[in-house]
Amino acid sequence: MGTDKEPEAILETRMVKCQNQPVTKVLVQWKDQGLSLYFYCSIGGVLLLKRLTKSTTRRDHARFVSRSLNGEKFSREQASMDPENYFNIRMLSCPAAEMVDGSEVLYLEQAFWRTPQKPFRQRLYMVKPCSKELKCDVEVSSYAIRDAEEYKNFCDRPKDQRPLPEEVIGDIGEQLTTIHLSCCDRGKRCLYEGSTSPGGFPNSWNGASYCTSDLAVLKNNEIHLWDRGFDENRNQVWGPKQGPYEFKPATSSSVKTCLL
Repeated sequence: MGTDKEPEAILETRMVKCQNQPVTKVLVQWKDQGLSLYFYCSIGGVLLLKRLTKSTTRRDHARFVSRSLNGEKFSREQASMDPENYFNIRMLSCPAAEMVDGSEVLYLEQAFWRTPQKPFRQRLYMVKPCSKELKCDVEVSSYAIRDAEEYKNFCDRPKDQRPLPEEVIGDIGEQLTTIHLSCCDRGKRCLYEGSTSPGGFPNSWNGASYCTSDLAVLKNNEIHLWDRGFDENRNQVWGPKQGPYEFKPATSSSVKTCLL
């Protein structure tokens, strides 16, 4: 400003924060008119974002969610803060098989922390990318196990004492729920979140007519899981009413962001 030189455009490359995305700051000065105009464009930032977007597929998202579900987690903190509504439950999950299409099959069990050898819930989870026609990133389906007794403490056993992958696939039973997960919006605590479709899935336990399930993946492999059963009049007949169970790993990792 304040110079007799001809009007000129000065390109100033500077990384700034704009919704956590890198952008290029462009300064245009009309020096003889005493005007400075700033605007932000996508010269560098969006090109970088496009490269990252292209390199991150829905299959990558599925692998990320599968890895987050794996491991030993407890609802210890939640049970300590609200013992009237939540138990200290141990949730344990590990890879069990892989389908021909690349979908990952996980074995998951839940037990009271004092009796981990006696799980009260056993499931096979199938984690795969959402199909192109769906507006989601990851599909997580839960299945009953045909011979659940054979799978008790599956993840705690040496691999040579577990059912073989082909046996696991053959033991996939009735489909219980399907959850469609999407990357969480900025500002939320979660990395991925989703729920069953409206109306849920058929369920007859404890007088229920149908059940719903909500799942959220948070940083450091924390998992929030909210399974509930409802009767024909939409009255809740099982599951926590206040909110989801919050399962936290015994040891935390450094996973803090959803994949771009």
